[in-house]
Amino acid sequence: MTHVVITGASRGVGRALADLYRARGARVTGTSRRGSPEGVLPGSPAQDGPAQDGPAQDGPAQDGPAQDGPAQDGTAQDASPEPVAPVLLPLDLTDPAAPAALAERLGADPIDLLVCNAGMFADRHDTVAGGYPAPLWAEEFQVNVTGAFLTVQALLPQLRAGKGRIALISSQMASDAAPGGNALIYRATKAALLNLGRNLAVALEGDGIAVGIYHPGWVRTDMGGAGAAISASESAEGLAARFDALSPETSGAFLTWDGRPHAH
Repeated sequence: MTHVVITGASRGVGRALADLYRARGARVTGTSRRGSPEGVLPGSPAQDGPAQDGPAQDGPAQDGPAQDGPAQDGTAQDASPEPVAPVLLPLDLTDPAAPAALAERLGADPIDLLVCNAGMFADRHDTVAGGYPAPLWAEEFQVNVTGAFLTVQALLPQLRAGKGRIALISSQMASDAAPGGNALIYRATKAALLNLGRNLAVALEGDGIAVGIYHPGWVRTDMGGAGAAISASESAEGLAARFDALSPETSGAFLTWDGRPHAH
């Protein structure tokens, strides 16, 4: 049975991906910052702070203000009813030790697909004149970039065992082809994640592990807004098709949810 690990799987596109793969018959290991009660390790403390449940689903125009919504990311749920919430394991990416704890929890269980979807977006309303404090730069980079790398690194033995693939959920805001002048930290982290993914594709070529980087689309969530172009389930369907096509020959590509090459 295919084993899929999805970080940031409590809501939004991450949740939709988890539901899709379960419907396909895959075994899904999902994570969220706190985990669900059934998934929390004994003795784990409650974890307060910004959500890490998925990247912002930004709209087609990147040179205006960011979509209104909570300042801290975790893509929100579609308005449509969703299935009963699955068990989620805790993965707090502000803690550098958390990915290793997840790897220990999974043991030698091979992984066929790792989807690094967790992220935060806390600088949508900051301004150059008075925002973007240094601690926020550190936290967003820790979650969106360092956390993704440490997750890949910690789960590398399981990925090697499963001859697995890695999908990094970035954003069109990673591209320097259409600078928007806002959300500077988030844009910088997503650009760094894109660069990380392209370099991991080279670094892991000898292991036969393909790496893809993806823009999930402008999605109807609390963050994307009711006027966004697609639902979380539509994004998940498109992304899953891209993951299915990911191979050593396509490793390192930056694609949109519907399969179009994206400018770097």
